[in-house]
Formats: sequence, structure tokens, C-alpha cells
Amino acid sequence: MRIARIAHAGGTAHAVLDGDTAEVIADPFGAGGAAGGAAGRAPVRLGPRLPLAEVRLLAPVQPRTVVGMAHNTGPADRELPPQAFLKPARSVIGPDEPVYLADGIGRVDAEAELAVVLAASPAGHTPDTVLRTVFGWTVANDVTARDLQRNDPLWTSAKGHPGFTPLGPWIETALDDPDDTEVALALDGVPLRPASTRELARGVAEILCYLGGFLPLGPGDVILTGAPGEYGPLRPGGHAAATITGIGTLTTPVPAGPVPAGGPR
Repeated sequence: MRIARIAHAGGTAHAVLDGDTAEVIADPFGAGGAAGGAAGRAPVRLGPRLPLAEVRLLAPVQPRTVVGMAHNTGPADRELPPQAFLKPARSVIGPDEPVYLADGIGRVDAEAELAVVLAASPAGHTPDTVLRTVFGWTVANDVTARDLQRNDPLWTSAKGHPGFTPLGPWIETALDDPDDTEVALALDGVPLRPASTRELARGVAEILCYLGGFLPLGPGDVILTGAPGEYGPLRPGGHAAATITGIGTLTTPVPAGPVPAGGPR
């Protein structure tokens, strides 16, 4: 099932996408929603059904916490201890929303990653049970200012600029095998080397158990699992397209002009 956040003539809402329509549902991460502390509950359908042509897709979730996994991009990282970093929730943007590159920021890379959207806290779970806390899966672009990253051991300046966490285009609640699904990235229409999440140092269950051991997480929070494939630099006037098999494609334009007065919107 595909669940999105949409903007329409009546405001904003969550919706189930079905063919060329979007059916409005209750907020799945709020009181009375579908998450309710466990994955797999049916959405609360409110209606109406809206033509997709009359809605705009937003970031599919508004997390309170966004977590990324450091050194989890290949088998060699298994030799390092697990480590997480935080990205500002306010850095989240949706499909087709622009990322502006600030003057003097240096190289800024796009990284295509599988993102986990939680239905409940993973605290106290084991690898055998922790996937019950997953609400669904979405595509993430972990935008990273590479030059800043070298000078900031906490990665705050490298990962935290406005728009540096594109998510979307929707949440897929059923993914055949999150630990073996293809992740691909194309920059300005040129595909880079894809890879499977199988190549990550740590799989989803291990990541969730690690984070659940110390980090307060809850419904609607998002975890970026790592970029198994090739990444590359964003260029003004270009765009990035991150694709995950079984979910879809997240497109992010990079305007050539200056950052708007007052910052990105």
C-alpha cells in the first residue's frame, strides 16, 4: 500500500494512493491513526477520493527525529562499531522540492538510501521482533556537504542544511525484502552504479535494535540506513533522482539561482 501526504484544494492530508486517485485518511501517526504502536494496521479512511492530477505530493511524513547511520556503506564498515548521526527534522523536504546550494559550501553530494518509517519505538525489541515496529519504507536522499564533513566530526554542518533530507515520493508499507532491494541514483539524467541493500554492513533489524538501545524514537520517525551504491555531486541547474525497487523514484531539483531571501521554503 502506498501512503502519501498531499496538498489539495482543501488543505493537506495523508492519503492512500490507488491508481490515479488519492483517498484521504486519518493521520497514521496521530491519535486514532494506522500506526497505533504496531505495524500492519489498516488506515482509517475518511474520503474523499481525489484525482492525482489535482493534488501535490509532499514529504510523506513529518518526523520528530531523523537518524542516519554512519559508516554503513559496505562490508568493510563491519570492522567499525555502529554509529548514528542526527539530521534536523526541519531539513526534510518532499518530492520535486528544490535543494539550494549556498555560496562557498563546496562539494555537495547526493546519496540514495532506503529509509525506514517507524510505527513505534524499537526499544526492547530483538532482531526477531523489531520489524514489527516498522510502518513502511520510503526513498531518502542523504544530501551531504562533503567538504564541510571533513572539518566537522559531528557532521552537523554537513548534513543539516535546509532541504538536505528529501523524502518520498510516498511510503510503501510492504517491501519484499528490505535487506536485498536495489538502490540507484541518477544525476542530471546520468545513472551511477546501483547496489543492493544487501551490501550494507548492517541490515535493518540490526540497525533498529542498535538505535532502540539508547535513542527515544516513536511513530513517524525516520531512519536512513546508508548508501550502498555510488554517490556523486549535485550541480546548480541539475537534479538528482533516487530510485528504490519496490518503492519508486524521488526527484530533487537543484536551482541554479541564489538561495531565496529568507531561506528556502
